[in-house]
Amino acid sequence: MKHEEHSIQRWISQSRDRVDLWVRFINSKGIQKMVEVGVYRGDFAERILKDCPSIRKYYMLDPWRHLSDWNKPANQKDDVFESFLKETLKKTDFAQDKRIILRGKTTEVIDDIANDELDFAYIDGDHTLRGISIDLLSIYPKIKPGGWIGGDDFHNTIWQHSSSFEPTMVFPYAVYFAEAMNVPIYALPYGQFLIEKDPEKSFSFKDTTGKYQNFTLQKEFLPRKYWQVKLTSGRKRGTKILSKIRQLLF
Repeated sequence: MKHEEHSIQRWISQSRDRVDLWVRFINSKGIQKMVEVGVYRGDFAERILKDCPSIRKYYMLDPWRHLSDWNKPANQKDDVFESFLKETLKKTDFAQDKRIILRGKTTEVIDDIANDELDFAYIDGDHTLRGISIDLLSIYPKIKPGGWIGGDDFHNTIWQHSSSFEPTMVFPYAVYFAEAMNVPIYALPYGQFLIEKDPEKSFSFKDTTGKYQNFTLQKEFLPRKYWQVKLTSGRKRGTKILSKIRQLLF
């Protein structure tokens, strides 16, 4: 564990941003087969495929369609998602021999990946409690022993967006999941997490940022906290409305 922590600290200290963090991780581990859950417009996939020469198979999993039961800002109309898919294909055409498009929700297409096939999964899809639960539970059997699961939007508050959207529950759910599987999990900079699927190791939570002190949700749902988020959201909406009025008048 000490050697692994030292290795992780090294590529954390050298990284410039979120994607650079994962480029360094993938290259340091020699990742060959991976899946990205939540591809959206393909920026992450393009960078990884360009800068990580060890990758031989890259699954790109995304519905690329409007989901009526997904209450998050990234949920777009079908025609917008269709343009995002075309954009993604264009950005990654140079790696056609490596990419595999899995168009659908995780529950619809996950069986196209064999159990124990993947070295690494990166989850950046539906960050609601429902979404992160489905993604982690579905992806975990696909990771080979000694493999890894990383993810985005590991925030120390569930109120990533305004109160009109579903809370973001990647944290603390990913920690609870790692504890249930009895495997280590790391909190990384840039709102990232990393789970190590190693049957020789037991659960531990390593916070490399110092931002994740409380795993409970009680404070997040206190009326005072909720109304603080509600009022902040209202002020932001009010500012946008005033800005539009000024543009029309002046």
